[in-house]
Amino acid sequence: MNCNVKCTTLVGVAGLMLAVRAGDRALADEGGISVYAPGFYGSFAAVPTEPGWSLATVYYHANVDAGADVAFPRGGNGQVDLGIKGRGDAVFFIPTYTFVEPVIADGQLSLGLLAAVAHNWAEVDATLTGPLGNTISGQRSETFTGIGDLGPFGMLKWNAGVNNYMTYVTGSIPVGSYDADRLANTGFGHAAIDTGIGYTYLDISTGREFSIVGGMTYNFQNPDTDYKNGIDGHIDWAASQFFNEHVHAGLVGYAYQQLTGDSGEGAVLGDFKSRVFGIGPQVGYKFSASDTADGYLNLKGYYEFGAKNRPEGWNLWLTLAFSPAAKKPSE
Repeated sequence: MNCNVKCTTLVGVAGLMLAVRAGDRALADEGGISVYAPGFYGSFAAVPTEPGWSLATVYYHANVDAGADVAFPRGGNGQVDLGIKGRGDAVFFIPTYTFVEPVIADGQLSLGLLAAVAHNWAEVDATLTGPLGNTISGQRSETFTGIGDLGPFGMLKWNAGVNNYMTYVTGSIPVGSYDADRLANTGFGHAAIDTGIGYTYLDISTGREFSIVGGMTYNFQNPDTDYKNGIDGHIDWAASQFFNEHVHAGLVGYAYQQLTGDSGEGAVLGDFKSRVFGIGPQVGYKFSASDTADGYLNLKGYYEFGAKNRPEGWNLWLTLAFSPAAKKPSE
């Protein structure tokens, strides 16, 4: 396989594919859905990119369900929802600037911002309220379209031959559309900070690649519900093989586990630790957009299993990214 300059360009563009924080909200955060969207990071996550401005646009679709006997807390008055179902469609816009000059230990610094618009549908079979859950409301469904919370982020990346390393920090600024009494929200209602480290193995001579990113999310208290999610732990991984200078394909997966329990007066179901796992296929295609920009298209999907205190189902990510074209060796 001939994978030299063009292959390097591909991974540079793919590095923009920051698998995105979930701006798609079928439920409030305490409804068993985390601020961090499992699947956030994918292939080439730790590979340095070309300096300059880049832009990724991501379409995200999720379809989740929980059994009629599974309960989820919601709102600030002790409400508990049973039998949650949800669907969401979101579009994320992620402008990123990568600096030319290296920083810590010759690391490459990138700063960016995530913004989103989402359309969500949610349904519950029943809602229990009251001190003893003695008030019962029947089935209810709701549809809502709005903006998501803002997600500023920073990343540092290092390269050492076939080995690539990265660290990141991102925040969730609660400016999205949120109402504690609403089933379908596009904001979380509270702030959060997520940070982690990652590694990518990339051998250009064989076209093989493997990436893994692990991190933790600290959640601040939701002032509308007096609910504070515990600390979440998550691992995303991806493996792929290049077939030529333009196309690669492989597998993606994730593991999400809440490490500490929920708290606050709104946590009527106790620590309510949640978990979920996911796995699925991916395919990516690199192309030249102009003399100065390269494009990258990626499609990946996850089937979820092993969920606890969290709806499970499937989700789909379609990413279109543009970044500065890689310089040729003679330039």
